[in-house]
Amino acid sequence: MDAEEMKARTKALGLRILRLCEALPDMPVARVIRNQLMRSGTSVGANYRAACRAKSKADFISKMATVEEEIDESMYWRELIVEAGLMSQEMLADLYQEADEVLAIVVSSIRSAKRGRP
Repeated sequence: MDAEEMKARTKALGLRILRLCEALPDMPVARVIRNQLMRSGTSVGANYRAACRAKSKADFISKMATVEEEIDESMYWRELIVEAGLMSQEMLADLYQEADEVLAIVVSSIRSAKRGRP
């Protein structure tokens, strides 16, 4: 997958997360999770774009580590949505799988960069 495809994929993930947030019930618990998930979920694509403009390999690795953290955090908030009974696991399964796949790509990219591969 090239950088442009990954940019599109992380943006699509962010849009899916925004739609999920809109579908959460309007209650105090859901509002807290919604706000956190919107921040972490939409920052994945923004931080990936920043990584694509990195000034050095070390800068790229650092920015990609932020992408990794934001994806992991957004996965955490989706787990809380299910465990708090706000939505079913089945409703979020595809979104969770997509985030997991993006996370795997990001981790692989970080490892490759650390080994000196493009």
